[in-house]
Amino acid sequence: MRPVRSSVLCHLLPAPCSLALRSLVLVLLCITPRCQAVQAENVTVLEGGTAEISCRLQNYDGSIVVIQNPRRQTLFFNGTRALKDDRFQMVLFSTRLVRITLTNVSVSDEGGYFCQLYTDATHHQVATLSVSVPPETPTVEVEQEAVEGGKVKLTCMSPRSKPAATLRWIRNGREIAGVESQVVSAKTFSVSNTIQLPVERKDNGAALSCEAFHPALGGQKRIRHYRLDVNFAPTVRIVPPSGILREGDSLSLTCSVSGNPLPRNIQWSKINESLPERAEISGPTFQISRLSQSHNGTYLCQAQNNYGRAADHYTLLVYEPGAVVETHSAVPYAVIGGVLALLVFTVICVLIVTIWCSVRQKGSYLTHEASGLDEHGEVQEAFLNGNDASQGKKEYLL
Repeated sequence: MRPVRSSVLCHLLPAPCSLALRSLVLVLLCITPRCQAVQAENVTVLEGGTAEISCRLQNYDGSIVVIQNPRRQTLFFNGTRALKDDRFQMVLFSTRLVRITLTNVSVSDEGGYFCQLYTDATHHQVATLSVSVPPETPTVEVEQEAVEGGKVKLTCMSPRSKPAATLRWIRNGREIAGVESQVVSAKTFSVSNTIQLPVERKDNGAALSCEAFHPALGGQKRIRHYRLDVNFAPTVRIVPPSGILREGDSLSLTCSVSGNPLPRNIQWSKINESLPERAEISGPTFQISRLSQSHNGTYLCQAQNNYGRAADHYTLLVYEPGAVVETHSAVPYAVIGGVLALLVFTVICVLIVTIWCSVRQKGSYLTHEASGLDEHGEVQEAFLNGNDASQGKKEYLL
């Protein structure tokens, strides 16, 4: 009976069989010196890297070896290039091992590479090439501008990865739950994570970060940092001078302005009058040299941006050089009110204690009166019983 050729059985094995199972069958069937077999190894490589595709031969006797790409185009025929693609190179052709390399690997190169051995019955093994695409640093998109009292919508995007990258938002070391989505295109994934946050003025400049995780990064992560830009109406405060101003002195006022965006134009004016001729304005600073009483009045500083307007005023009062000015205590009204409240509370406590002591003393007096009445009754009882009067007087002295 003619022995069954291992190459025929190898060829008949179903395609889903694992490489290890197929190799084991080949080893068990190769019981004659003439038995030839081929084995292939799966390969995983990063996009842009170099893949090594190897075909191991057993009992090779010089038969034809052909390597084909996933589209079944012949790359090499017994070590000779058959396809004009310089990215493929034959690096080894021996009786035990055939190895080719593929440089600048792309996702389109992914698939099964056939190692075929042409003997009496042609059979092949498939080396599966898998390409991993790590994500680039994600990007952040803002759907609408953030305004004080509203919400901001932020989307973190990783346009290309394989397998799909994982994205998450972080603020102050804590993850912010978002809505994730994936889109598949040409074997790669576009991933996004969208969050909505309520924002206030205090959130302007707050730091957030979007982190991308992927198996190909080896435990590392790609991070995109982002700072919130919250728009809000301006606030204005005039910084007044210290001390009393007299004729001949100089006045210098500073208008402190905040807002986002920061107002560029600051307007100085005088209520119901025009500004003095000697007034000098330099941005937020307002100055008048050699003051006189004609400069008295209320001065106004105003600023605005696209989200509102704000103003502050300062009332100037210039005194004559020899005038005696009574200065008022700078103690805040809140402190004065607190002291008065404490005094009132103390007076109430004293009145309560006084009344309580008075009530106790009155109760004690009434108790002694009742005791005296009891003693008087005992004297009367002794007299009625005929006891000695003098002894009664000794014992009961009224």
